[in-house]
Amino acid sequence: MAINTIEYGAVFQKELDKQILEGATSGWMEENAGQVIYNGGKEIKLPLVSTQGLADYDRDTGYSTGAVTFTYETYRMEQDRGRRFRLDAIDVDETAFALSAANVAEEFQRTRVIPEIDAYRYAKLASFAKIKSEYTPDADDILSELTADLGKITDITGGEGEMVVIISRPVYDTLLSSPEILKTIEVGNFKQGEVDFEVKFLNGACLIPVPSARMKTAYNFNSSDEGGFTPAANAKDINWLICPKNAPIAVSKTDNVKIIAPENNQFADAWDIDYRKYHDLFLPKNKQNVVAVSTR
Repeated sequence: MAINTIEYGAVFQKELDKQILEGATSGWMEENAGQVIYNGGKEIKLPLVSTQGLADYDRDTGYSTGAVTFTYETYRMEQDRGRRFRLDAIDVDETAFALSAANVAEEFQRTRVIPEIDAYRYAKLASFAKIKSEYTPDADDILSELTADLGKITDITGGEGEMVVIISRPVYDTLLSSPEILKTIEVGNFKQGEVDFEVKFLNGACLIPVPSARMKTAYNFNSSDEGGFTPAANAKDINWLICPKNAPIAVSKTDNVKIIAPENNQFADAWDIDYRKYHDLFLPKNKQNVVAVSTR
């Protein structure tokens, strides 16, 4: 039985990580973690490359020597969250365990984990933003307000790379009711993991609507038995966040899903499923000036 439970754990862990990548509205941020070094636990290493600018070429001495610095900076994933689920042995026999456990884990991630991860990432991304504005959405001027913020970012980036507008769902609906929106909106594909989504684009920037409950500037991530997350008392509503797609680096690791069979369980005649999730969002210092947030 021990072999079977180990195999179950390995399969669940792989599928759960895939579900986060493809199911979270912020899952595209994980694609930027390709160069992250992770060896287990809470620490990761991010590469940092810096170079010098051009200098004059001298016909006698030739090129000016430049320095290239390549280092790894160590960061800690601050979100260390977990939960134990218990399936009574009478309710779930051995042949039905895999299906029952998979259903529990999938539903838990879909309704609890994914919303919390999204909320954490957006609140943290907002805290990094150097371009900030206050605005109460109105159909008559929302297009000009959003376009102005988008223009501030593209002025810095020079229009290089794909841009993303993360927008609260009610604000998104207000935008689509704007009298001028049909003249500027386009429809295209946005890739996240192995899935292609059909989304709307504004001036070349992808619009990603997000439930408003996940679009606050601050949250309390509860440690009590009830768990979950709630908006902080001083939280503001986020209208939208704008950044290059390659700027935020999200890391999410389901750490060793443990499955304890009833015959090995010292506390109950039941299957225990131990779920632990490390995750965090990082933004390199040289990318913080290309993030804009609008709040109200």
